[in-house]
Amino acid sequence: MRVSIRERLDAKGHLVADGAMGTQLFAVGLSAGDPPEAWNVHHAEEVRAIHRAYLRAGADLVITNSFGGTSFRLALHGFQDRVVELNEAATRNARIEADAEAERTGRPRLVAGSMGPTGELLEPLGNMSAAACEAAFAEQAEGLAAGGADVLWIETMSDLDEVEAAVRGARSACDLPVAASMSFDTAGRTMMGVTGTELAERLGGLGLAAVGANCGNNIPDTEAAVATIAAAAPGTPVISKPNAGVPVWSGDNLVYDGTPEVLAAHAHRARAAGVTVIGSCCGSTPAHTARIAAVLAGDEPPPDIESTPPATPGTEDRLARRRSRRRR
Repeated sequence: MRVSIRERLDAKGHLVADGAMGTQLFAVGLSAGDPPEAWNVHHAEEVRAIHRAYLRAGADLVITNSFGGTSFRLALHGFQDRVVELNEAATRNARIEADAEAERTGRPRLVAGSMGPTGELLEPLGNMSAAACEAAFAEQAEGLAAGGADVLWIETMSDLDEVEAAVRGARSACDLPVAASMSFDTAGRTMMGVTGTELAERLGGLGLAAVGANCGNNIPDTEAAVATIAAAAPGTPVISKPNAGVPVWSGDNLVYDGTPEVLAAHAHRARAAGVTVIGSCCGSTPAHTARIAAVLAGDEPPPDIESTPPATPGTEDRLARRRSRRRR
């Protein structure tokens, strides 16, 4: 039986979302440049084990391994004809583990079908038409629905027009509820200049199951964005899934500097600001989820870690120039 975000929020008051999928896949052998979505078929047990770990850590909601599951993204690997197959497999893997955990604990767990950006720009800035964008998300939604998703989870978006096209495409394919979150990574705005207030105003009339922010340049910018969204969209569940800090070099390895304590402190502040669906994104692990769950449940006190102010535009510009030089 399908479970809704609203029903679970009514029962519990908040939901703990899971953490990063990519970080965990790299840890068990995914190579850079390989499509994670193919692992849903060829390494299904490894994918299920990651979902299982997040669920055992306290996640109420797990997100499928289908972030790059549109035909646009899969075409980069020659898999554009396997959209429905790979998305259905992604949802089935999450569904198996969510149902097993629900049976073990007696509490329902939700499966959210991840739908990431196409990687293309809509006309007139790019070559992708709105119709082609809608069709790509409709095809992905078909697979996610067939695998047993409870909700379609449009995430890490920068362009409100693409979000709206994704919503239309998803709804043309099935009757699943839809949630949407954007990435605030440019001095408190998305890459396309969208603010939290603009997100709430544009998406508020679409009847979405939840809206919010994920990924992003840093925790403070995401935190500021979700607080703004919660204030501007009363009555709508708000999502916060920031990255585990920012990536820094540790020897030859790139690691994220946000500890489980840092994310748990964010979760406490976000909940106080009215956010009700809280998890983590890039760089996070089941240990982050476990600490978030414990703090939100009141089983542990919130860590005494304050948020630093969001980066100013000038600071962000300087950081961008530094990153550009490093890439060159």
